[in-house]
Amino acid sequence: MSIEQRLQQLEDDRAIRDLKMRYLRASDAKAPEAMRDCFLPEAKILFDGFPPFDTRDPFIEIYKQMGCGAHIFDIHQGGTGVIEFENEARATGWWPLYFHNINLEQRTLTQMGVEYQDVYEKRDGRWRIAESRSYRKSCLIHSVDGDGQATVQVMGEAPESFG
Repeated sequence: MSIEQRLQQLEDDRAIRDLKMRYLRASDAKAPEAMRDCFLPEAKILFDGFPPFDTRDPFIEIYKQMGCGAHIFDIHQGGTGVIEFENEARATGWWPLYFHNINLEQRTLTQMGVEYQDVYEKRDGRWRIAESRSYRKSCLIHSVDGDGQATVQVMGEAPESFG
C-alpha cells in the first residue's frame, strides 16, 4: 500500500469514527435530521427489540416517537470502535456502547450494554452508515416510585421488546 493510500485510509478511519459519534450525539440531542443524515437512504437498521427497517425514514420516525419527548433523557456512550476496510468505499465497524435512559413519564431508569456492528459506504466522497445492527448484552431497569425509591424490574438479559 502506498503512503497516499495509507494516509487516505487513516483519514477514512477518522471520518467513520466521527460519523458514529455524530450519530450517537444526535441520538442524545433529540436531533432526528442530524441522525437521518448519518444513514444512507436505503440503510438497513436491525436493532434488538425493534422491528427491522429496510430504509432510514421509518427508523427516524420511531426514534422521534420514542426518543424525542421532553420526558426522555438519553446517554449513548460509545467505546473505541474497530474499523476494517473491505475496499476504499466500504468498511465495517464494531462498537461497544453504554446506554442510559431516564424516562420521567414511565418513571424508569434503564442501563444497557450494547454492541453495534455497522457497515459503512463512501459515496460522493462521504461516509455514511449502510447497515447498523445492535445486540443487547446486558440490561438493568429500575422503576421509581413517587418517593424516589428505585426498584429493580429487570437485571441481566434485556426483555424481548424494549421501548
